[in-house]
Amino acid sequence: MSTTTVNQTDCPDVNVPDPLFFTIGVVSLAENLLVVVSVILNRNLHSPMFCFICSLAAFNTMASLTKTWETLMIVFANVGQLEKKGSSEMQLDDVMDSLLCMSFVGSISSFLAIAVDRYITIFHALRYHNIMTMRRTKAILGVIWITCGVSAVLMVGFFESKFIMICFVAFFVVSLAIICFLYFYMFMLARIHAGKIAALPSSSGGKFGRQRWRGSSMRGALTLTILFGVFVVCWTPFFLHLILLMVCPMNPYCECYRSLFQLHVVLLMSHAAIDPAIYAFRSAELRHTFRKMLLCSDCKQRS
Repeated sequence: MSTTTVNQTDCPDVNVPDPLFFTIGVVSLAENLLVVVSVILNRNLHSPMFCFICSLAAFNTMASLTKTWETLMIVFANVGQLEKKGSSEMQLDDVMDSLLCMSFVGSISSFLAIAVDRYITIFHALRYHNIMTMRRTKAILGVIWITCGVSAVLMVGFFESKFIMICFVAFFVVSLAIICFLYFYMFMLARIHAGKIAALPSSSGGKFGRQRWRGSSMRGALTLTILFGVFVVCWTPFFLHLILLMVCPMNPYCECYRSLFQLHVVLLMSHAAIDPAIYAFRSAELRHTFRKMLLCSDCKQRS
């Protein structure tokens, strides 16, 4: 995304080698594809939460593919195989920017959907399967993908407009606030409920069952909180770049921060590579599925 301006400071632009971009892109692409395929193949993972996680991995896959593609185009342009300002190259650049915007909006939307799903799981456990049916989950995912596609096209088509840039940043800030509120509210209520359950007599198996359910749900919420924290750390520098671009486009101190733009992009790409590692670390079912796929354990059993 073209968000840099002419540098008028003594701070030189920090350039990241193209092989590093390419390596991170390929690794994150492979990891997220593995998550998507695992969720599709393993019926035990066919639940609303893992559907939303699969959607998040799909958006990460899109971001990784886009940056890998863009890196290859830059390499070809540097060796004279592509025109940097050719009409077809500019159109491809717009497509890649649209996909990158779509992956960002989709990631935030997926996190929001996951936060709501975790809230319902913990505090409406008895009605969860009636509220979060697979039909509703598919409808929510359909709305997310269509909305993200339309938003991405509008963002790229009118990105020079300050109104669009403000909307882009506002969406990020408001979504962060909503998700943080949901998780804070979730953990506070869970703590209160845990105290009440601990004070009850220990003779009821049903109470222990509900306690185990809530404990499992809270572990899932903790995993998603870690994922969301990584998302915030990796994406915030880029959005600070956009904010500074709006409020102080020619200020030398702001430009000094914007000279780190390529490092911000590395953080964006690293986010897509870190997420699958968190899935595998926190989910035993996903780890088991990864091992079966990578080691081809079914093939060995047949042989």
